Amino acid sequence: MQFRFVYGLARTAIKGGLCLPRLFPGQGVGRISLLRVPRKRLSIEKRIRGFVFLGLLTALVLPLPASRGRQERFNEYQAKASFLAAFPKFVEWPPGAFSAEQSPLLLCVFGDFSFGTSLAEATRGTSIRGRLVEVRWARKEQDLRACHILFVSRSEGKRYGSIFKSIQGANVLTVGETSDFLASGGAIDFLISEDKLQFEVNMGAASDAHLRISSNMLALARHVITRTEAAKS
Repeated sequence: MQFRFVYGLARTAIKGGLCLPRLFPGQGVGRISLLRVPRKRLSIEKRIRGFVFLGLLTALVLPLPASRGRQERFNEYQAKASFLAAFPKFVEWPPGAFSAEQSPLLLCVFGDFSFGTSLAEATRGTSIRGRLVEVRWARKEQDLRACHILFVSRSEGKRYGSIFKSIQGANVLTVGETSDFLASGGAIDFLISEDKLQFEVNMGAASDAHLRISSNMLALARHVITRTEAAKS
């Protein structure tokens, strides 16, 4: 129940429909209207929403419910879907990563699609800096360069070399779920430690893809590997 509650809050925050207390006299409660709220007030509202959203992302680093088999796997991928839906809020892509001003942000899954409907539900209607998030199940390596976030399933663990070669130089945030993903060149890796879903970040891989990751997100990471550390390892 705790997981589902946080998951629901995160989806609401991602979609920008989180109702805030009345912050200014005379202003209504609920979604902020760009036509009615002065720019200065809107900026403050956005900043507060950002803090609320960050708090919800922090809450996602929770103990996974004690369960077994199919239900345990379902809970794991629900949590991963929530993280993947949240990551774009804390990552900046260069303008050249998009073909047009209104082009969607593509969140791709390569390999076994274990999310069921959770990833589509977590991102449905989500808009990041004016761009809708679109989920795709990539089937061929030559299609991966078009992705902005690429989740690589553990089923593709033996193909990391060719996968990273196929997206070399592209602005792709790579996310994996195996212990050797970062060492192979990935940017973010999910792991379960003490029954908690957490993530680690390889700053060198993110920098090579010309991506900027917010310090707020890095503060939530279990471990951040610098380029120097990556080179030594």
